[in-house]
Amino acid sequence: MSYRDILQKIRLAFPQPVSDPIHDSYFVHSIMRALDQVDALKTQLPILGSVVSADFEQARKTTLPPRMSSVEQVTADLVEYLRGMTIFGHPRTQQNVVPPPTISSLIGVLLSSLHNPNLAWDEYSRLVALAEVEAVGMTAQLVGYDRERADGVFTFGGTGTTLYGVKMGLEKACPQSMRKGVSEDAVVFVSDAGHYCAHNVVGWLGMGTDNLVTIPTTDENEMDLARFEQEARTALENGRRIAAIIATMGTTDAFGLDDLQGIVRLRDAWVDEFKLDYRPHVHADAVIGWAWSVFNDYDFGSNRLGFRPRTVRALAGACRRIRHLSLADSIGLDFHKTGFAPYVSSLVLFREREDLRLAARPAEQMPYLYHFGEHRPGTFTLETTRAGTGPLAALGNYRLFGKEGLQVILGYIVEMAQLLREHLEGQEGTTVLNRDNFGTVTLFRAYPDGVDTFAIKRQEFDDPAYREVLLSNNDYNRAIFDYVHSEAMAGRGAVISSTECYRRTRYQEPVYALKSYILSPFVDEGDIEVVVAKVLEAREKIA
Repeated sequence: MSYRDILQKIRLAFPQPVSDPIHDSYFVHSIMRALDQVDALKTQLPILGSVVSADFEQARKTTLPPRMSSVEQVTADLVEYLRGMTIFGHPRTQQNVVPPPTISSLIGVLLSSLHNPNLAWDEYSRLVALAEVEAVGMTAQLVGYDRERADGVFTFGGTGTTLYGVKMGLEKACPQSMRKGVSEDAVVFVSDAGHYCAHNVVGWLGMGTDNLVTIPTTDENEMDLARFEQEARTALENGRRIAAIIATMGTTDAFGLDDLQGIVRLRDAWVDEFKLDYRPHVHADAVIGWAWSVFNDYDFGSNRLGFRPRTVRALAGACRRIRHLSLADSIGLDFHKTGFAPYVSSLVLFREREDLRLAARPAEQMPYLYHFGEHRPGTFTLETTRAGTGPLAALGNYRLFGKEGLQVILGYIVEMAQLLREHLEGQEGTTVLNRDNFGTVTLFRAYPDGVDTFAIKRQEFDDPAYREVLLSNNDYNRAIFDYVHSEAMAGRGAVISSTECYRRTRYQEPVYALKSYILSPFVDEGDIEVVVAKVLEAREKIA
């Protein structure tokens, strides 16, 4: 076969650049075939097909095929890689902060993938660049930023948003770090419940993880402001510079919300007191909590959407902190978490667009780009290539839901989380750990018969004499999780998750917790009851 014959097969494997109704039909049919094959894997289980053991050692020995295959064969092969995947939209799936993506957001990803815009430059992305700016503008309005002054970019994930925030803070605290390196003694503050990406960020920025100061959290899983003030004052008195303060607005495990208003008030006071020649940068890691901004102007008193009283209280409890997001110098937001978009759709938003220019590169470094056009974010972004998938997915959901739709879906899943807590608190052998946090995640523990679940939480957390009891109960809850998980994989329950360290006790032992993370709009009270029933069943089996 000549190369021309092979080339013709290759051309048929691409969407055609010029309209061709016959080939367009083939392209659509190929996508439909893939969807049909995925649909055939669905059962009543919260997974696709069945779990298959992965042989990673064998996978490393895979070789490149010597000849071409067909789109049809490749489609069948690729679908197989989805076997055992959790169906995150399934009502029996309550596993970590992974939402089901909407049809609109999936279409945004498909359209962007189909025509491959690069957001580095409007010459390479055209109106998809405009979509990013529109999504940024909508988000700025939502969180309370002045849209005339704010700006932001979609980046490679929640870690990317924190990296941008800390980087710009570093440039403020230690000017010309971009060019000369980090030559001054700079620190970053974050709570001990903040995301571990903070360690990656200070490490990759060359600051060193020893210069990340983790502040203990209170019983409400928020940064202890008294301890923060003490640590920050010590740093400033020793001549150290504060590159950034990361306020966690929705911790991964418990949905703890730092007192952003209090953090900013302290920061502003130190600028005057210590006569700082810079203003320490406050970055709000709100990749989970940002979505609660849709309730900033909701009248909880009239409650026009008719949420249950306990749900109204939970929403209002979160909003008392989220409504202050506009005080932060930058905010990280994940639409692929509480925005119901597919991976990756993350936005870092700055109150002052000039902050982004702190990392700008001189034109002579980029002689082959940016010769014309109106929009050139690639001159200051970490990435050169940035896909349009994130912005189009986010914009698709903004337009699909509107504010009211986001209020409804968020309010509903909070309501389901509150129902789960009611059921758990109504049982003698289970207790909720994060009852003062008001998100869609519930951390809880089960205990054997005869344990006073009202007193045991405080005893385990405060009293070193209970160390062995705590560790034994950690093992007990691991056994509960193993049973519930195995039952779910057999189609007899719900998929939940767990955390090895919800928080540490006052004597520094980790507290293991079972975790339900509700993000599916298909969950109802019956699915909540299944979780509780399986946990209680596990107690009986383990006893």
